[in-house]
Amino acid sequence: MTIAHLLEDFAMDTPAVPVAEVSEEVLEEKRLESYEKGYSAGWDDAVTAKDRESTHVSSELANSLEDLSFTFHEAQTQLLESLDPMFKVLTSAVLPDAMAASFGHHIVDQLTDMAKSQADQAINIVVSPGEGTTVRALLTKSFTVPVQVREDVVLSPGQAYLKVGGIEREINSSALIDSIQDSIEAFSFHITEDSKYG
Repeated sequence: MTIAHLLEDFAMDTPAVPVAEVSEEVLEEKRLESYEKGYSAGWDDAVTAKDRESTHVSSELANSLEDLSFTFHEAQTQLLESLDPMFKVLTSAVLPDAMAASFGHHIVDQLTDMAKSQADQAINIVVSPGEGTTVRALLTKSFTVPVQVREDVVLSPGQAYLKVGGIEREINSSALIDSIQDSIEAFSFHITEDSKYG
């Protein structure tokens, strides 16, 4: 025996509505349509998320490159500013002393080169006052042709005129040092201006 007779019945006395039966084909179509909609929505979400991520990565990369570029230019400017005093000492003290010490040897090298095409020609050298003795001491061992060394007050230290036969050359250490100093100053000015105005 059941206990159904003990429980109250809340059902209304309405006639049962017939439920239309759906065929298996229609159900399968509905399932495929739902699957396609879900797949398409998922794909669109994935593409949107990927685009957002690419945009974010591109933005971060651009910012990093900009910071890196700025840091590189800052470091380059600071390095060149710290090297500037060394360049000035080099061109005002070290280089002139080195040029003065090797001046006679430089003359001998130039004369040797000039004498190759002017064999057995007399050699004439004009130097500034006080440099003749040093140049004569270097030349006695190197050349078998007559060499004339003369001092001229018009010439400044580090300056010489050389003549072998029909070939003439000028050596001007001071002009070379001035040219190097001008180049270094122009380079420093250019770097400073670039750092100020980008």
